[in-house]
Amino acid sequence: MNSKSNAQAMETEKIPRLLAQLAIPAVVAQIINLLYNIVDRIYIGHIPGVGAAALTGVGLFTPILMLINAFAMLAGSGGAPRAAISMGKKDNKTAEKILGNCFAILMLMAAALTVIFFTFAPQLLTMFGASDKTLPYGVDYARIYILGSIFVLIVMGMNPFITTQGFAKISMMTTVIGAVINIILDPIFIFVFHLGVKGAALATVLSQAVGAIWILRFLSGKKTILHLKKENFKLQKEIILPCLALGISTFVMLSTESILSISFTSSLSRYGGDLAVGAMTIITSVSQLATLPLQGICQGGQPIMSYNYGAGNRDRVKKAFFTQFTVCTIFTGCFWLIMLLFPKMFAGIFSNNTELITYTAWALRIYMAGIFSLGFQVACQQSFMALGQAKVSLLLACLRKLILLIPLIFILPHFIQNKVFAVFLAEPISDILAAIITTSTFFSRFNKILITKYNSY
Repeated sequence: MNSKSNAQAMETEKIPRLLAQLAIPAVVAQIINLLYNIVDRIYIGHIPGVGAAALTGVGLFTPILMLINAFAMLAGSGGAPRAAISMGKKDNKTAEKILGNCFAILMLMAAALTVIFFTFAPQLLTMFGASDKTLPYGVDYARIYILGSIFVLIVMGMNPFITTQGFAKISMMTTVIGAVINIILDPIFIFVFHLGVKGAALATVLSQAVGAIWILRFLSGKKTILHLKKENFKLQKEIILPCLALGISTFVMLSTESILSISFTSSLSRYGGDLAVGAMTIITSVSQLATLPLQGICQGGQPIMSYNYGAGNRDRVKKAFFTQFTVCTIFTGCFWLIMLLFPKMFAGIFSNNTELITYTAWALRIYMAGIFSLGFQVACQQSFMALGQAKVSLLLACLRKLILLIPLIFILPHFIQNKVFAVFLAEPISDILAAIITTSTFFSRFNKILITKYNSY
């Protein structure tokens, strides 16, 4: 699809059809991207003799992993909507400057994060709750993964720029190629070469490297609308700062996942020991089956809203939002029902330890009790980003985790006799409260934003 036909589709194609064209590949990409971590954990959890301890150790790396992802999306989720809005104004030159500046900042982030996390990995994992039994597995996995973090930043930070141009299938192929390579290499490195968790990390890094090469070849090739050019790598504050300002809400959402993971593991380690921490490792992976497809749906809706917002097409912005909102709420409602009915099935995917499976199934029902409301919250919060509303998007990104969930993790055990139950209960309470507040805020401001569409630029 060329530049002209992409632009025409954004302005004339029926919204449900256009959302499906953009969102389905993005959802598939997110699900496949999830396989990077899930496949690792499935194989690690089944390593003979040490599977449960190894799985718990690798799970303790989650806060660092989330921080790496957060920095990638600081540039990607902030830059891509800005680029789409510029494209809607027929200003592709500025859009290309945004692309180049975001790539440059990703490279600077990669250098800094690699040095810091590699150096302090043992201390960080110990702080996150690693025991003498689980720390060696966590360090082995972490240090190899961290050395390849530059590839993660390129894949996660640059892929949104492909989707926002309308090339959703190309964006999907980035993760498909990487995931297939990861799935093939994991059992070879872990079981055939007997590398254990080191093999899992090495397989992930190599697969991400292939994905990064795929993205860079596309963005410097002939098919792309926006081209990655060296002359746009020089950082300009008037270009990069608005992107970072808009991306800060996604950064906060992902980085607070790191703080959240630390809060959960430290509390669960105190009240439930390694068994509870192991259950949380599995729950984190299962919960991504809900959150990542939601992000994919919103990645499909974002270019439609951003482009038409830039072009002044208010009716199409409204139609795109309500279509996205409906799909998100139906998806999370179905996911909620499945989780409550079949928790043991999902727990069993990650481990063959009967005690861990039973414990995780019990915890999953509690943790997922409010997941139905997440569709409301994510659809509205991500729509604020698509419309360039950086400040309110940041506030709502902080709401669910920093303001509600993390305090509840530490407060509820003081009022409920079963301490572990209290920790898991914090999740559904914060999910429902955040959804009510975010949805109310969005609907009270939506029309005003559309009427004053250029006020934030």
